Amino acid sequence: MIQPTLLSATGPAPVASRLLDLPPRDGRLRVVIDTDAANEIDDPFAVAWALARTDRLRVEAIHVAPFSFAHRRAELALVHRLQTRPGQALSRREQDLLDHHRALWRRQRDIGLDPATWTSPLFDPPAASLERSVGVVHGVIEALGLADPPPVFAGEPTYLGADMRSPSPAAEDLIARAKDPVSSHEPLYVVALGALTNVARALRAEPRIRERLVVVWTAGYPSHEPWPNIAFNLDQDPVAVREVLASGVALVYLPGYHVGAQLRLSRLELEANLADAGRIGRLLEQRWRSNPLAAWLGLGTAGAPSWVLWDLINVAWLLDPEWVPTGLVPTPGLGDDLRWHPMAAAPPMREAWGVQRDAILADLFSSLRRTAMP
Repeated sequence: MIQPTLLSATGPAPVASRLLDLPPRDGRLRVVIDTDAANEIDDPFAVAWALARTDRLRVEAIHVAPFSFAHRRAELALVHRLQTRPGQALSRREQDLLDHHRALWRRQRDIGLDPATWTSPLFDPPAASLERSVGVVHGVIEALGLADPPPVFAGEPTYLGADMRSPSPAAEDLIARAKDPVSSHEPLYVVALGALTNVARALRAEPRIRERLVVVWTAGYPSHEPWPNIAFNLDQDPVAVREVLASGVALVYLPGYHVGAQLRLSRLELEANLADAGRIGRLLEQRWRSNPLAAWLGLGTAGAPSWVLWDLINVAWLLDPEWVPTGLVPTPGLGDDLRWHPMAAAPPMREAWGVQRDAILADLFSSLRRTAMP
């Protein structure tokens, strides 16, 4: 795997100084989780793991991020049309979508799925996803039997635009926790498992909180790769991504392709390791078998034989940075073509270039078994 070109440890202040020694090896970290928990199966695993590791993480709140696969349906419908008219000249965007979605198009064609007419709650507007995700989060909390569970706040009902509507409860809560004078000596880690909409909205409303936050986010390709970032956590709300990148907030970027992608779990491993994990084990196994994305991806209804638990990488880096090695690199800009581009006077960010898959999964399962309720 290619390790990114590193910046000097003395590179642009003050962001570089905030990123140098993160996370600290000892003590508990202040954490807010920002999750689109109902979109697929990796979020509940990551949320449960973070809540189980109370020795290391103090999860103060859970914020629910908006999501919708409506743009994916439009992309696949376009790919289906393009495949029926071979030989025509394509725009760069059309070629990018064709290259990225070709394998999925073949699976959908083979099972007779027409994305233009197929219906699913996955394609509901972002506001409709918030309630479903809140329900998934509460299910995880109840299965863990937490005596003092963190509060759950609904996030932005739409993706970021030019309007300055009142911040959502999630964005307001993030602002309040970042400005808390009692904890001003500690950074607040935002574990961003979905679109950056809530984080960007909070930074837009109160830019000064960037001095208190460390945003830990997983999405597309490494910053040195030339490919378009057709990645769910990024291309839903590119406006939010651009604002966070340019904000000066301390950012830990954990590429999904193909760093987090190494966190692939087989169904056999899942069943063997969750057999004695009580209620939370049963809930996570049931979530696996009822994966909202399975039918759309042409995987049937029994659950995939393996699945990437992308969002584990965020929690893993906080628990032990040796599990997710990183270095300081220039923060990129995001072009209209969804490719990374150099950004003038770019502050540094911390970027991952590998994962210790076995150590991460071992701790996930041992943590869930230790906290299991019958």
